[in-house]
Amino acid sequence: MRIINRNTLRRGGFAGLRETRLVMSPRVFRNQTENGTSAGIGKLVYLADACFLPHGDTRMHEHHEIDVISIMLEGRIHHEGSLEHGQELQVNDVQVQCAGGDGFSHNEINPDASKNRMIQLWLFPETPGGPANYQLLRAGTSGRTRIYGGQPDQDETVAARTVVELVHLDEGETVEHAGSSLAYITAGQGRSDDEILTEGSLVESRDFNFKASADSKLILVYEL
Repeated sequence: MRIINRNTLRRGGFAGLRETRLVMSPRVFRNQTENGTSAGIGKLVYLADACFLPHGDTRMHEHHEIDVISIMLEGRIHHEGSLEHGQELQVNDVQVQCAGGDGFSHNEINPDASKNRMIQLWLFPETPGGPANYQLLRAGTSGRTRIYGGQPDQDETVAARTVVELVHLDEGETVEHAGSSLAYITAGQGRSDDEILTEGSLVESRDFNFKASADSKLILVYEL
């Protein structure tokens, strides 16, 4: 097991966004990866814990051949761009933008006078060259909710071998996953084997298990 603590990493950002990057794959960042970050798992190449400054935005920019997942933890975001312009994200909303070969442009805006918080993940598409696509999902309030990945014969989530799930646990509840996985604790705390994991812990492990000692939220990434 490897544990990366968010608070030990550099806080950066651009425009109206401040972020701590926890996953920076060399497949994207090459020799510009930051010390102490994870290389990811499967098609996951980037994970950042971010906040927007009051009324801050990212400014309009483009993506190509990447799937961008935004998970709202606190506050709101107003979405502008070439895919589903005008959407609003609130707590527990998940925005999935697939650039494909067409690409997309977007600007995410904090409409409020206080900071918000979101997690953003980037994944390489399962099959390059596909069409641009947009989904707006809502996480469940208990248990495990799949927000990305799955077999091609379903359309509830983007079909891919790399799976992203949101996990909501009440105090005393557990989550387990057999095989390699990457987990990020976004709220709460608990124990995994002999390790105490708190909010801001990124865990690379095999046969992951976590028992919540307080109400907790996790992002769990693994391959089918």
